[in-house]
Amino acid sequence: MAFEAARLSPSLAAAFRSHRAPPAPPFLLRLPLLLPRRFLRTSASSSAASAGGDGRAVALPSSELRKRRNSSSGTSPPAEDSKLRSLRRLFARPDIAIDAYIVPSQDAHQSEFIAECFMRRTYLTGFTGSAGTAVVTKNNAAFWTDGRYFLQAEKELSHDWTLMRSGNHGVPTTIEWLNDVLPSGCRVGIDPFLFSSDAAEELKNAISDKNHELILIRDLNLVDEIWGESRPEPPKEPTRVHDIKYAGVDVPSKLSFVRSQLAENGCDTVVISMLDEVAWLLNMRGSDVPHSPVFYSYLIVEMSTATLFVDSSKVSEEVLEHLKKAGVNLKPYEAILSDVERLAEKGANLWLDSSSVNAAIVSVFRSGCARYLKKRGKTGRQTGKESSSDEPTTTSHGVQNSAVNGLYQVSPVTLAKSIKNEAETVGMKNSHLRDAAALAEFWCWLEEEVHKNVVLTEVQVAENLLEFRRKQDGFIETSFDTISGYGANGAIIHYRPTLDSCSSIGSDNLFLLDSGAQYVDGTTDITRTVHFGEPSPRQKECFTRVLQGHIALDQAVFPERTPGFVLDVLARSSLWKIGLDYRHGTGHGVGAALNVHEGPQSISYRYGNLTALQKGMIVSNEPGYYEENSFGIRIENLLLVKEVNLANSFGGISYLGFEKLTFVPIQSKLMDLSLLSPSEINWVNEYHEQVWEKVSPFLSGSSRDWLWDNTRPL
Repeated sequence: MAFEAARLSPSLAAAFRSHRAPPAPPFLLRLPLLLPRRFLRTSASSSAASAGGDGRAVALPSSELRKRRNSSSGTSPPAEDSKLRSLRRLFARPDIAIDAYIVPSQDAHQSEFIAECFMRRTYLTGFTGSAGTAVVTKNNAAFWTDGRYFLQAEKELSHDWTLMRSGNHGVPTTIEWLNDVLPSGCRVGIDPFLFSSDAAEELKNAISDKNHELILIRDLNLVDEIWGESRPEPPKEPTRVHDIKYAGVDVPSKLSFVRSQLAENGCDTVVISMLDEVAWLLNMRGSDVPHSPVFYSYLIVEMSTATLFVDSSKVSEEVLEHLKKAGVNLKPYEAILSDVERLAEKGANLWLDSSSVNAAIVSVFRSGCARYLKKRGKTGRQTGKESSSDEPTTTSHGVQNSAVNGLYQVSPVTLAKSIKNEAETVGMKNSHLRDAAALAEFWCWLEEEVHKNVVLTEVQVAENLLEFRRKQDGFIETSFDTISGYGANGAIIHYRPTLDSCSSIGSDNLFLLDSGAQYVDGTTDITRTVHFGEPSPRQKECFTRVLQGHIALDQAVFPERTPGFVLDVLARSSLWKIGLDYRHGTGHGVGAALNVHEGPQSISYRYGNLTALQKGMIVSNEPGYYEENSFGIRIENLLLVKEVNLANSFGGISYLGFEKLTFVPIQSKLMDLSLLSPSEINWVNEYHEQVWEKVSPFLSGSSRDWLWDNTRPL
């Protein structure tokens, strides 16, 4: 599944940052104005120019194009959107008093996939993609998303919204846009539960250049306020124990590792807020979030105790016993803020991952530290970020700002989770073979149906694929919404077909299918592009160049400590030779029976992620090409980073390479053999030989025959 960047929250990464990766801002100690929230229920969670698709010329935004069409046709533009009107009314309330409001995609845990009740940005804008940021002022409404979603956003946004194509020439970031459209001295509101501490600090510092003030509205979420009673209830799905035969390491051992990291860094407590990190650390899984086996919770690990903050109705007797054996206590989900405050007031040295822990938690911790320090008459100690020399101050709302006793750096769980142990690796390999069998049966069926001229829509194809996967042992659910795109729809990078607007699969164009599954022992993600008729020379050339990039990355050998962005050029160079490219990252991390998108590793043209690829990490290999209004191409396998044995070892260091996890044929009729080198042809033949050897034992009858036919040497 095409992804912009691992580890960074996707919509904020696209919206707040410009082309150049800016230096990390100092973690300033003065808090923005903070409005206290009484309940935690709602959290868990002028037109600017826009560039054209080629990135060379600046084009008008979608809203302006619609206005001009209406003007030329003599029709009046539609009335203001009722949701925007209701939201803007709230701006004037005395207890809110803001001039702009920012609505990100995330929940309170910076999740990519979120429960329906936290899909606030989707409710407000109508855009259903997973990444995007909405900004509403009293007179304007703008929406930022990245290149994966340009075409989708153009279709789904109403005339009230200006589409900002992040990364294109001439398109401002959210911060640049706010500083441009707002007069000096305005108040910009956010829900602090939906922004990481780092994101809130960066926003605060940047808008202060124009004398704007960031207002943390903790008392209520404004979108929830207009959503009202129609807003879905928070999920209450039961949790389950993730068996040790799949987890590989027991909970006490994992907690012991975390405590050793605390001791090494001079801390006594860590707050874990990322849902997949909580699930991995406690060997638990859940069903609160679509496509991801996680559950809404926080975890605080101290040197002698650990506390899971979760709705107790989700915890069965079996899970409770599992937690008790590991020395983990339970508290209500809503108690997280009071417990952080308690820890701060007793002088605890907290480890907080400010890139993921939300601003509400950090602000409560800092104010609690201020009270502790005031009692002791001392200045606090802060590590991991630049400290401020400002004296503690108190805002008019009674929130005291001060230095903090905290370490602000990436969670100790993040890297440990990304490096798979032996049991996790075995589970990923086994689940991929079962998944490959399901896909072989599916492709055999679909090819027969299309050749019999059976009319099948993109939605029906996705539904049938789900049924083939359901037959496999250990299947739980899909790992993301299946991207089933025929013809021009395939050019929409994260296209999702719906019953009321989808195409039928035919034999006149390319069909792109990007799908994945969650199994009890692993997570899969695979893309194949096929043609059921005769592809054009243009399609074959584009497909072959994407394949060449895929092969080049698959065969890469590189020294240890190499970050993923160094390898990204390998996947693009063949396309670059004829002036083509694609607007998404080449590879993302993948969890073991966890999130299909996992950090901190990635392979991307965005050079801000310096995380080195390490033995045991899993990444996707998914170059592509998308010809707008015509077709889309993507080829995706998952790869395991492994150590390679070489004749030399320059500098005494190790060298790494990749081992394939995905074994599904790549359609040979789409390959222009005149473009492939002998070594590339050999790669295809060896890969297909492996596919046959590994997957054929799982098949019989026509599907086994299909696999044989599609794995013959070129």
